Order: sequence, then C-alpha cells, then structure tokens
Amino acid sequence: MKLLTLNTHSLAEADYEHKLYLFADMILKEQPDVFALQEVNQTITQAETEPGHDTGYRSCRDFDGPVRADNHGLRLAGLFKDKGCPYYWTWVPAKVGYDVYEEGLALFSRSPIEDTSQFFISRSQSFSNWKTRKVLGIRTRGQWFYSVHMGWWADPEEPFMLHWDRAAEQIERRESRGEGAWIMGDFNSPSDKIGEGYDYVKSSGWFDTYDLALEKDSGITVAKEIDGWREGGLQAKGMRIDYIWCSQETEIIRSCVICNGSSYPVVSDHYGVMVITGQE
Repeated sequence: MKLLTLNTHSLAEADYEHKLYLFADMILKEQPDVFALQEVNQTITQAETEPGHDTGYRSCRDFDGPVRADNHGLRLAGLFKDKGCPYYWTWVPAKVGYDVYEEGLALFSRSPIEDTSQFFISRSQSFSNWKTRKVLGIRTRGQWFYSVHMGWWADPEEPFMLHWDRAAEQIERRESRGEGAWIMGDFNSPSDKIGEGYDYVKSSGWFDTYDLALEKDSGITVAKEIDGWREGGLQAKGMRIDYIWCSQETEIIRSCVICNGSSYPVVSDHYGVMVITGQE
C-alpha cells in the first residue's frame, strides 16, 4: 500500500496553475492508494457547484456546505478523471484562510470510500478564526485514514497537546474495534524538538512510519521560512514536521520526501511524504 501526504498551500501558492498540473502528474505516475491534503482551498467569492459522482466525490458526514468551482480538490479530481485514473475523494472546510479562501482538508482514495468522519479538535469552532482546527477521516480498505493540520506546541489559546488529545480520543474509539488507523498531515511539530509535539504523539502509542521504514531519506519537509515559523528563524538544516503515523506497528518498506525538487518539482511551501507499506 502506498500513502502520501502534502500541505498543498493550493490557491495561495505562487504560480498555482502550473503547480496544480505538476502535482496531478506526480499523482498519476505514483498512484498512491490513499493520499491526504491540507490547506485545500476554494475562493469565497466563487460560484457553488455540484461535484457529482462522476468526479468520485462523496460529501463528508455532517457537512452540507458548498463546493465551489475553483476548489483545489475538485480540480484535481477532474484532472485524474480526464486522464483515466479516477479517485474517490472528500473535502471539508475548517476556517477562512488569508481572508479570501475557505480552507480545509481533503482525502483521496483509489478504492471506494465506505464511511467518512469529521470533527473539531480546537476549542474554537468559529469559521472566521484562523486557529480553528478539524480532522477529516475516511474508511476504506477496512481501515481509517485521517488528514490533519495541527496547531503549535506553545500556542496559549490552541495548544498542540489539546489538539492531539482530542484527535486521539476520537480516532482511538474506532481503533478499539480492531480497525487500523493512519494519521497523515502537517503537525507543526519538528521531530528534533525534545519534549514537544513529536515526542507527545510518540509517547501516546502511535508509530512514526519514518522510524519504522527500512529505507528512508532525510525526512525534511520544510526547507525555508513559512507562515507560522518566521519568529526566531528556521534551522539551517530544515524541519521534519509532516508525518504519516500508524496506530499499529507495521512493516514500512520505504519512506521518502516527495515534491522537493529532486523527486518531482516543488509544488508547495511544504514537501510531501510518501510511504510504501508491506500491506497489499
């Protein structure tokens, strides 16, 4: 099984149209079984549209809001369909981004989506608050897969620890039924920050697929200054803040950074992470 995650930056990214096609081409070549995206935007002023089953869209449970014409997930789904490699997908917004976008999370699957889930992990549930956070999940292949975009460890209003505790509580209810779970996304927690978010997730019993991988690279997913990490500068060696975690220890054949300029062109202010597991 091949999994992938990327914080896309999507419509906010410079030269968006070109990067949209570059990313779609990469997906068509790699054909991950499931992939998770964060910062999946649509413009607030764009017209509403009906994605339709022909695009593979499945509305997420408890979400009845609009999908707009320039929705990043919708445009990707259309490109995949046109190239004869359709994906099933879902999307949910969490907040207003950069004052002009409805920003959310998306999940794509090559196999049909059996169920969906979404829930808040932040104290705030205000759509206008940029610190509002959600988790999006799908059930497919007999397992749950989640896309997340976490807050920061020391945020006084929305601390990472609160977000993770709420996410883990919801997700582990399903795990207690014996269904494996995968959490993929931007955790805003550098792996080398001792005693902070990365260590907190690991100590809660989840497995970092990078650690489990038989073959791996540097793992660096951010190599320049980005929003949220400008104060105090960025370590010269970059940061590993995007992860794929699994609830059960499993065979991971390979973990690699993707869309970093060496393995496919850069398409976002983050690089992606792709893992190949021992599962079919």
